[in-house]
Amino acid sequence: MVESSPSATLALSAPQVFHISPLIRLTLLLLYLALMGPLPFLAEATDAAVSPMVLAVGIGLGGLGIYGALGQRVEVDSDGIRVTYPVWIRWLFRGGWQLPWREAQALKPRSTGQGGIVYYFIGADQQAYLLPMRVAGFARLLGLVETYTDLDTQDIRPLAQPWMYFILLGFTLLLLLVDGWTITTALQMG
Repeated sequence: MVESSPSATLALSAPQVFHISPLIRLTLLLLYLALMGPLPFLAEATDAAVSPMVLAVGIGLGGLGIYGALGQRVEVDSDGIRVTYPVWIRWLFRGGWQLPWREAQALKPRSTGQGGIVYYFIGADQQAYLLPMRVAGFARLLGLVETYTDLDTQDIRPLAQPWMYFILLGFTLLLLLVDGWTITTALQMG
């Protein structure tokens, strides 16, 4: 179960913390800004029934929610794995979950609606716990799972490859340019 290699010794000596990949966080936050940012300006320019201020506040609150969700962290130590969120947003995401290694029975794949595959830890109580697949250092996380359990992780790959997020980031930056033009035009109309 636990190896005596230098990496296993390092893994046992201190908890390891994994955050969502910075590329993923940046891309998703910018995409939210690109999609929502122009709305208050357009509401002002078109005299929409919804106040631009109400839209701005709602968009700001939504942005805080997304920022909080993207603050998810995975903590791994010799006792188990834990997924948690920043304290200020935990109430919204029910605080995450934790699973002691001794209760991890299996890693089961399940297909997503978009045709991808995600993996769930199956606990001793047969409850499913989603394996975080968008963390920076995913391969190291899988190595720790193998170190602390008898579960085979060789066939597990990240849900989305970095090149997919680079493409999405590129299109998001183009959308932000269009947004700049849209906001400038809306301000000239107002």
